[in-house]
Amino acid sequence: MRALRRLLWGLGLLALAVGGFCLWVVWPTGKSSPKPAQPRDVAAYAPPQDQHFGSIDPPSALSAPAGAPERCDGSDAPETAAAVNAASLSTLAWTPFGKPETGWEIYAPRIAAEIGTTCGPGSNGFASALARWQGAHGLQQTGVVDPAVFAAMLVRWHLARPFVRVNREGVCPGAPPEANLALADPKESFGGKSIRLRPGALDAYRRMVGEARAAGVLRRPEALMIYSGFRAPDADAQRCARDNNCQGLIRTICSAHRTGLAMDVFIDAAPGFGPDSSADANRLVMSRSPLYRWMVVNAGRFGFVNYAYEPWHWEWTGEPLLPGVPISSLPKDGSEAATEPPEDTTAKTPAAVSGARNRR
Repeated sequence: MRALRRLLWGLGLLALAVGGFCLWVVWPTGKSSPKPAQPRDVAAYAPPQDQHFGSIDPPSALSAPAGAPERCDGSDAPETAAAVNAASLSTLAWTPFGKPETGWEIYAPRIAAEIGTTCGPGSNGFASALARWQGAHGLQQTGVVDPAVFAAMLVRWHLARPFVRVNREGVCPGAPPEANLALADPKESFGGKSIRLRPGALDAYRRMVGEARAAGVLRRPEALMIYSGFRAPDADAQRCARDNNCQGLIRTICSAHRTGLAMDVFIDAAPGFGPDSSADANRLVMSRSPLYRWMVVNAGRFGFVNYAYEPWHWEWTGEPLLPGVPISSLPKDGSEAATEPPEDTTAKTPAAVSGARNRR
């Protein structure tokens, strides 16, 4: 009998010990559970409340719920679309900016951001995202990148630039007084040039450089240095007359650089090329760089929009353009007539694309 009582006491003490341990493990501590970390681009996308954001629509992928990684298998992708994109990425023969090009890889980062995907251009996920974008914009949902699809995107990218919107009205924006411009530090200037911008644009640039450095995308010492900022209209006009090369693919009689809001920055350069060479091989190296891909996703948070043909050219949208003059009143020495293609231009070289391609 005594042995039985001892056994019962022992079992009771063991039960109390087990119960106390369970309460210690599960009892709330008063501390809130940690929130799942957001992907960097999602958390960083929302612009400050006082920052003017220059794009038309944010890429949809950046609005995806936090903690929901994108699947790139794309079971709903149109049949053969991924294979077609994978092949045309380096073989498509087209003229997106008025000159022959082969392949669309140079523009793949911009297209991916536009359709809201991080999937590779030859994946089913990319084709699925493109088909959704096409459907949302009244286009046939093929999931295939072609000249007509790119033309629709390019119009949107051009119209995200206030400079182009003003140009479409036949107006060239005014230039600020040079005394009102801010001078970039020598360490911010590529090649020892004297770089001037509107103060707000320079401040926004510096904030952007700081975040790019923190993100680890400044892989070269020259990365994001500025090699062209404000260009005085008179000096630009004299260069047009001297070099006889304005109103082509690169230069124009009405340059965005006259606004003090545009800048050309060092993104990358292929061996044997400068940072401003528009050779396709050079632009391809830039488009593959981590810096450019980061800029495509993040520069809008600081108010910058890109001229799609030139990975290095960015315009700040944080303050309005100054009143300007009719483009028709500008000196034409060294340039072709500033004319728009007819509205019924084919999708391969649409009017809004061809007419805006040289407005830089």
